Amino acid sequence: MSDKVVITCSLTGSLTDPVQHHVPVTPEQMAREARAAYDEGATVMHCHFRQQEPGKGNLPSWDPQVSKDIQQAIREACPGVIINHTTGVVGPAYLDALRCVRETRPEMAACNAGSLNYLKVKANGSWAWPPMLFDNAPGKVKEFIDVMAEVDCLPEFECFDVGIVRCVEMYQRVGMYTGPLEYNFVMGVESGMPADPELLPILTRLIVPGSNWQVTAIGRKEIWPLHRRCAELGGFLRTGLEDTFYLPDGTKATSNGQLIAQLAQYAREAGRSIATPSEARALLHLRQD
Repeated sequence: MSDKVVITCSLTGSLTDPVQHHVPVTPEQMAREARAAYDEGATVMHCHFRQQEPGKGNLPSWDPQVSKDIQQAIREACPGVIINHTTGVVGPAYLDALRCVRETRPEMAACNAGSLNYLKVKANGSWAWPPMLFDNAPGKVKEFIDVMAEVDCLPEFECFDVGIVRCVEMYQRVGMYTGPLEYNFVMGVESGMPADPELLPILTRLIVPGSNWQVTAIGRKEIWPLHRRCAELGGFLRTGLEDTFYLPDGTKATSNGQLIAQLAQYAREAGRSIATPSEARALLHLRQD
């Protein structure tokens, strides 16, 4: 177990309405929120990008120029920061996501490692949204891996269920991927793995030995014991306004910095220290600035 913790901040989601929640949209807002997280110990910024036209800040954008502008603003605000680019797309129209990674060349990018029935049921027994498949067939996964390899970008393998964790080793075994492995256990999606700390010992037994791993915990106050257990077991840590709006006491966060401060506290309570940007690059096997 590394005594150093790499902390990722998921600054904003893909669809969250900035009118309802404190999510950043513009380059200036993204940079300001990144700096708040950076000051509390986050060295990796997981970025989604929104349309910049007035009234459209709740809609995703795959415009490479939007991505470049936001990345530049974040890098200027946070010396040595690591950019982790989103790639998640439902359906066959994902060429724009590939193009965005190819043209902006982030150090890291999400690589959704398997498919999931993406479901949620409301209290009245109706679907929260029309049932959908978040489709990530092996061929699609390989296309993302190949583009990331072209630009020296580390795939972060997003695993929404136990079987998807096991698929990552298979991708390595058949030669689809040959680099260092970074697992992200996404827990708390209602039709995926629950945000249950007792799952972590099982998941960590299923990864390729020597790999890095972290948890993305989706939810409210129930996620915080999971973060604490992740810190205790040697995982890297991630949170942000994409993943939760609530602090452990149930109050609503107004900044990513508040959420990252809580993760840093858990890391220190587990006897671990927070990785600097340079240390994070070494631990993640990334190119050095």
